[in-house]
Amino acid sequence: MTGAAEEAARERDREREVSAGSYVLLGLASAGYFLYTFAWFSLAAYLVPVMEGLGLSGTQAGVVTGAVQLSYVPLALVSGLAIDRLGSRRALGAGLFVIGVAHVLRGVATGFGTLVAATLLLGVGGTAVTFGLPKLVSELFPAGRAGSMSSVYTVGATLGNATVFAVARPLVDPRVAGWQEFFRYTGGFVAAFALVWLVVSGRLWGRVDHFSETDDGRAFTLASMGSDLRQVVTHRGLLLVVVVGTAQLFISHGLSNWLPAILDERGVPAALAGALTSAFVLVRVVGIVVVPALSDRYGTRRYPIMVCGVAGAAGLVGLVFAGSVWTLSASLALVGVFAIGGLSPLVRAIPIELAGIGPGLTAVATGLIFTVGEVGGFLGPFSVGAAYDYAGAFDPALGVLAAASLAAAVVGYRMDEPSRAGSGGTDRPDAAGGAGEE
Repeated sequence: MTGAAEEAARERDREREVSAGSYVLLGLASAGYFLYTFAWFSLAAYLVPVMEGLGLSGTQAGVVTGAVQLSYVPLALVSGLAIDRLGSRRALGAGLFVIGVAHVLRGVATGFGTLVAATLLLGVGGTAVTFGLPKLVSELFPAGRAGSMSSVYTVGATLGNATVFAVARPLVDPRVAGWQEFFRYTGGFVAAFALVWLVVSGRLWGRVDHFSETDDGRAFTLASMGSDLRQVVTHRGLLLVVVVGTAQLFISHGLSNWLPAILDERGVPAALAGALTSAFVLVRVVGIVVVPALSDRYGTRRYPIMVCGVAGAAGLVGLVFAGSVWTLSASLALVGVFAIGGLSPLVRAIPIELAGIGPGLTAVATGLIFTVGEVGGFLGPFSVGAAYDYAGAFDPALGVLAAASLAAAVVGYRMDEPSRAGSGGTDRPDAAGGAGEE
C-alpha cells in the first residue's frame, strides 16, 4: 500500500465498529488457549507420580517436559504458512482437537516412548492454537487494537498454566483414580471443546465484520510458500521483533525454571518460596493486560518495549541485591509485569501492523518469532545452569538475563513504529504460485 492508502485504511477501521460476535469468538478462542496450557502443564503438575508410575529417569522426564517446546522449532514456520492459507477458524478447531486426542494418549502411555510421542503430538496441535490466535485477531479486529485484543488470549494462556498447578493435585486428584484418568478426562474435554468451537464459530463467522480475509486462493505450492518465507525472513522490522521475542522467552524460561533454586539459595523458606513462585506467574497478567492497552491508547510500540526491557533489567539486577522478602517481591514483580507479561502480547500484535507483513502473513510471521524464540527458551535455562556451574552462584546468571532484557530495550529503541495497516490487505507483494491480486 502507499502511505495515502494506508492512512485511508486506518481511518476506515477507526470508523468501523467491531461486531459483538467478534468478542464472543475471541473469548471462546481464549478459553481454548486456557485449555491448551492446562493440558500442556498437567504433565509438570503430575511429574513426580508420572516418573514413578512409568519408571522415568530424570533425563527422560526432562525430555518429556521439553517436548512441546521442541516441537515448535521445526513446525512453527510450516504451521504458520498453513494457517495463513486455511484461516484461523479451521486451524483453531483442528489444533484443539489434536491437543485433546494427544492428552488422552498421554493418559494411556505405558512408558517413555509413548509418553514423549503423545507430548510431541500435543505440541503439533499447540502450534495451530499459538499461531491461529494472532491470525484470528487480525481477521476480526483493526490493527490499532491488536495489542489489547492479543492480551485477552495471552491472559487465557497464563491462567491455564497457573490453574493446573493450583487445582490438579490438591482439588481434582482426590476425585479421580490418578494422573492417567485425569489426563484422559481433560483430554476428552478439550477434544469436545474443539467441536463446540467449530460449531459456534461456524454460526458466527459469516455474521461478524472482518478486517482482513484469508486468501483462500493462496496456493499450497513451494513457490507460493517460498515467497511468503522470503517476505518474512528479509523484513527488517519483523527481525527486530524476533529478537525481542527471543529475549522474552530467554528470560521467561530461564528465570521460571530456576526460580525455586534461586530462592532456596537466598535462604527463602519453602512455603514462602512456593508463594513467591506462584505470585510470579500470576503477576504477569497485570503486564499482559495493562501494557498493550496503554500501547494501543498512545499509538506506540517502541516505547513500551523500551520501558519493559529497562524495567525487567532493573528487576533482575534487584534480585542480585535483594535482602528482604519485600525487595525480592518487588524485583520479581518488575520482571513478571514488564519483561515477561508486557512483552508477550506485543510481539504477537506487532506483525499484524507491519507494512509488508500485515494480516495476510501474521501466522507465518508469528511462526518465525517462535521458531527462533524457542531456541532462546531453551538457551535461557541452559545459560542459567551453565553460569551457576561456573560461578557457584546465581548472581552471574541473573546478570545474563538482565543483559537480555536490556537488549530488548535497545532493539525497541532501534525500531520504527509499525504501520497501522489494518484493512483487508496483506500489505505484501503478490506471492508467486497463484496468490492473486491483493
